[in-house]
Amino acid sequence: MGDAKHTHISLGKSTMLVEAKAITEASKKLGAEFAQAAELIIGMSNSGKKLIICGIGKSGHIARKLSTTFMSAGISSIFLHASEAIHGDLGIYKPGDVTIVLSKSGSSEEIVRLLPTIKGFESKVIAIIGRRNSPIGDAADIVLDASVEKEGDILNLLPTASASVALALGDALASAVVAATGFTSQEFARYHPGGQLGRNLLLTVGDVMQKLDKVSCLKAEHTLKDAVLGMTQFSVGAACIVDDDNVLIGIVTDGDVRRLLSKKEVVLDLPLSECMTKSPRSINPDVLLREALRLMEDRPSEISIMPVVEKTSRKLLGMIRVHDVHQTNFS
Repeated sequence: MGDAKHTHISLGKSTMLVEAKAITEASKKLGAEFAQAAELIIGMSNSGKKLIICGIGKSGHIARKLSTTFMSAGISSIFLHASEAIHGDLGIYKPGDVTIVLSKSGSSEEIVRLLPTIKGFESKVIAIIGRRNSPIGDAADIVLDASVEKEGDILNLLPTASASVALALGDALASAVVAATGFTSQEFARYHPGGQLGRNLLLTVGDVMQKLDKVSCLKAEHTLKDAVLGMTQFSVGAACIVDDDNVLIGIVTDGDVRRLLSKKEVVLDLPLSECMTKSPRSINPDVLLREALRLMEDRPSEISIMPVVEKTSRKLLGMIRVHDVHQTNFS
């Protein structure tokens, strides 16, 4: 079992390294044609046309994914299945639409048959193919080289490295287009209102935080026992310590309580002034959830909860937890 485990890991690493090398080599081949492809898509988008991405088999799966990537960036795009196209799906075309076709061999029969019709719709064709000197390569207006030295599997048969390169080229093209069109994170959020990415870009800390009536708020003269009782009542993982003006001066977390109990026999009667974390890291209610999550995660020791305070007065407004950022149901 041990030898088999090491063999699996070794082959897994080998496959990933082959794919990584193939993508690196493909990046070195990017040149004028890549820039022309990006400009073609940008011009198409600016004129209100759409991008049609076509493939079949494994290349079809990649084409479908790339279409969704462009749509995420505000580029009107649609996936066209090469087999279904000749049975009515070509009705999606309007003059001036741009087509990306994907094919490892460069000679996929269904796509080769489609190309004259696509050209008849006045559609420029960008080919992401594994063989430049091929029927598709000869017919395309722009060719992006997706050839690979070898596949990542031990038989050199499965479309592993070639699929990774084709996908990487499409993603690179989408990234270049996004940068040129000035696409913003606010626009991205508009196209993703139901997902976590959109949620993190649209909502603020104030939208999802636990309000004061859900937080244990104590004074410095209260005891650790009071904090434990408060955290038990409200179940947010911490108790905030404030002064007479409700200004945040400290915090005690579940972790703090456990650490204190492991060091001393009698701690529950300690005043919070002696065991709280003074001037704790806090956040303002107008901060986007994306930034809040970064602040929680980008620390030597990741934190899962932060007090929310007014920006100037530092008066306590509530608490935000990582759970609040990631929850999917909110009003």
